[in-house]
Amino acid sequence: MFKKQTIKDIDLNGKQVLLRADYNVPLDDEGNITSDYRIKQSLPTILALKAAGCKIVICSHLGRPKDSDDKSCSLKPVAKRLSELLKEDVGFVADCVGDQVSNAVSALQPGQVLLLENLRYYKEEEQNNEDFARVLAEDSHAEIFVQDGFGVVHRAHASTDAITHYLPSVSGLLLEREVDTITEVMNDPARPLMAIIGGAKIADKIDIIHKFLDLADVIAIGGAMANTFLLATGVEVGDSLVDKNDVAIAHEIIEKAKQIATERQFTFYLPQDGIVSDKLDKTAITRIVDWDAQVIADIQSYPNKPAVSASKVGPKEKILDVGPFSGAFIVGAMQLCKTVIWNGTMGVTETVGLQGPVGPFAHGTELIIDGLLGSHGHKPFSVLGGGDTTAYIEQRKLTDSFNHVSTGGGASLELMAGKTLPGVAALLDK
Repeated sequence: MFKKQTIKDIDLNGKQVLLRADYNVPLDDEGNITSDYRIKQSLPTILALKAAGCKIVICSHLGRPKDSDDKSCSLKPVAKRLSELLKEDVGFVADCVGDQVSNAVSALQPGQVLLLENLRYYKEEEQNNEDFARVLAEDSHAEIFVQDGFGVVHRAHASTDAITHYLPSVSGLLLEREVDTITEVMNDPARPLMAIIGGAKIADKIDIIHKFLDLADVIAIGGAMANTFLLATGVEVGDSLVDKNDVAIAHEIIEKAKQIATERQFTFYLPQDGIVSDKLDKTAITRIVDWDAQVIADIQSYPNKPAVSASKVGPKEKILDVGPFSGAFIVGAMQLCKTVIWNGTMGVTETVGLQGPVGPFAHGTELIIDGLLGSHGHKPFSVLGGGDTTAYIEQRKLTDSFNHVSTGGGASLELMAGKTLPGVAALLDK
């Protein structure tokens, strides 16, 4: 149960509200929004504030601007899309502090919405600067601060931490739902529980891997981090992305997993085959390397013996996705589980395909999506997180197809690992 006050716990009627949203949305080269998922997820809180007659000033960041002249990170396209979703004009100020902001806020009527420019045009935002937070509170004329940017609450920034020193601060509806859903699935999951963990570096997810070693019934590893685990088991990975500093950590995790499997029913799964290529683009020639079971190699070569290369990654080749055998195993295990938590794609999903929306290194990820959507009969309760996973789900326009798709990558990981989120801790207790 969420332990912080929310907009449901306080008197909002007619109040001036500063709302921190997470509008860090993907933009194309022309500045068009390619996924409005985060904007849509902020609507319930905005509509609740409008219903209470609040004057609403929204602040957010977008990307990492090089400097204040970097217009590629402007929130102006977000104001346009928010206007379309709310079916009314949303004001926009080309700054987030100063007289321009103060004047625009003074003109607001009850129920109206104003979006401020990117907070990160000021370096003081990420420095958690007290003076910047105070000016942000003053120039927005706010009486209440509402934190609804789940994607940033794992950072102590001016608009997540310092701002709460100047205004009574409560949670929005999105933040409450994110924390409640993730906390509940970690504390009391319907079992069996499966964790599918991808991504590039073990170091980035070491805490969550250890958490799931204690908690999950099945862990399946994919993505580039699987290469490091494979190297630790003696599999040659060629020119694949590997963090050699993490090989010792991978070996320790594998040994711990083996010990757990002797104490209870538990599976720690590493890919048995992979999709490899010597280049990373949409025209790449791919092949399956079957380094463990060698079933695919046998079938493809029969009646001849498979070539040695069929079970070995070449020195110039990279493992860029899990293979069909591994994907099928993961999906098969999923059919026996009631809850699946998925964080990190299985391959390089950013590479676009020549024959359709699925790229040459996204087939493993697509197999998991099919399994989670119940294509094989059983549909487990699904919780998805991680920037690359969410981005791919958004690109495939499937965000509404799962039980919970988190708006926060790092925040969801840290919450799952049991860490304190500064932006949540700073809010008023119930």
